[in-house]
Amino acid sequence: MSPRSASVNEELRRRSRERLLQATVELVAERGYESTTLGDIADRAGSARGLVSYYFPGKRQLLQSAVHRLMHLTLEAGLEREPQTADGHERLARAIDAILGLTRSQPVLMRAHMAGILQAQGFVQCPEQQRLAALLRDTVERYGSQDVDTEYPLLRANLMGAVFAALLPGAPMDATTLRAELFQRYGLDWELGAPPEPTP
Repeated sequence: MSPRSASVNEELRRRSRERLLQATVELVAERGYESTTLGDIADRAGSARGLVSYYFPGKRQLLQSAVHRLMHLTLEAGLEREPQTADGHERLARAIDAILGLTRSQPVLMRAHMAGILQAQGFVQCPEQQRLAALLRDTVERYGSQDVDTEYPLLRANLMGAVFAALLPGAPMDATTLRAELFQRYGLDWELGAPPEPTP
């Protein structure tokens, strides 16, 4: 049997890492962060337990990478859905709706993610976060920003603030109100993106 090529090995490593990230999203959404162990994640992913530590230094870093991957995939799907558009205002509206929508559909997961960011380890710079950042920076650029290096961190902060506000235990803000505030801040028409259904 001939040895596998470097490209085949790289693809196997990528798939293995993706399975761990997906298993993390599923388990934390189902059980919560504290009730999910690294062993549970490895078992769900069908991986050896030592493989988790090979790819990630700890559970917090694994969770952040997993959520950044999910946010990237969700944002990418929102931006690329039909009809596709080059309009910068439409793209920014879709980006805001994608993140707010993920917050509504995955509150346990997103709350655990935000809590982790406020821990001592802080914000994890990982490949998944870098892909998410590149997509958001591109959105800011297409929106027409003349200073992407300033505007991108502000957009990220505004989105994170909206997620925190929507998930605040005991005093959550309504997602429609948060959307209206963000749309007003960026001069976006309400009909852009994927407006929420009116409440009966």
